Amino acid sequence: MLFEKLFCFIQYLLPQHLISRAVGCLAQSQINWIKKPLIDIFIKVFGVNMAESLRQSPEEFEHFNDFFTRELKPGARVISQEENVIVSPADGVISECGPIENGSVLQAKGQYYSLMALVGGDSERCNQYIDGDFMTIYLSPKDYHRVHMPVDGKLKKMTYVPGKLFSVNQATANNVPGLFARNERLICDFETPQGPMCMILVGAMIVAAIETVWAGQVAPIQRKMDTVDYEQPLETVNLNQGDEMGRFKLGSTVILLFPKDAANMTKNSGDSLQMGQAIGQVK
Repeated sequence: MLFEKLFCFIQYLLPQHLISRAVGCLAQSQINWIKKPLIDIFIKVFGVNMAESLRQSPEEFEHFNDFFTRELKPGARVISQEENVIVSPADGVISECGPIENGSVLQAKGQYYSLMALVGGDSERCNQYIDGDFMTIYLSPKDYHRVHMPVDGKLKKMTYVPGKLFSVNQATANNVPGLFARNERLICDFETPQGPMCMILVGAMIVAAIETVWAGQVAPIQRKMDTVDYEQPLETVNLNQGDEMGRFKLGSTVILLFPKDAANMTKNSGDSLQMGQAIGQVK
């Protein structure tokens, strides 16, 4: 407990963005004597399962970020075919999940944060998910770091929210109030056959970037909030369940929001997940 508190206290003092951007530059290096040792050490330290990676040799990757966002072999992940199913958007562990009560979302045992703050202060967006359900999925360093669609969806709106870059591991979640509403994040609103759904990609310490398949790199680009409306776009963004929607260059967290009486989540906090695995059903 004391170590956790010290770990979090140090994060308040660190130049979070400077460190993250410096690591991002290193992770983009194509110099072999830089990228290869980084990849080799990372695989060994975190126990990355390279057997499921489409490319398996460090030399095959352009740079560390290319390795970190590696694609998997065909068939390495299977999208559940259960009826009316919601599938996991990523590999990871469920930090917390359950109902959104009184406009608050559970962060860790005994700690809640504001739904309104999480969604960037957008009251219209917030009201859609009052008394709904949420799931927070933590992606550890060893995990596959592409994010996929849990259901079919049409993109309506995307908002980048600048913020801090605290670590998002369990120790930080236990000790930093309002963690996910404080960190840099990308909020994506989708219209699904069952109604609205929100996917939030949360940045963290040394996360070099967040990308989407429709807009490329969206964080970090600027240090101000920015919203793009896709309801009247030149190009409509429609994604099927299981399609890739984005990726993290170094790991972080995905938060799913569903409206009241729209979803029945069938997994619990602490459960390990693979992308495509059933995590609930739409009602």
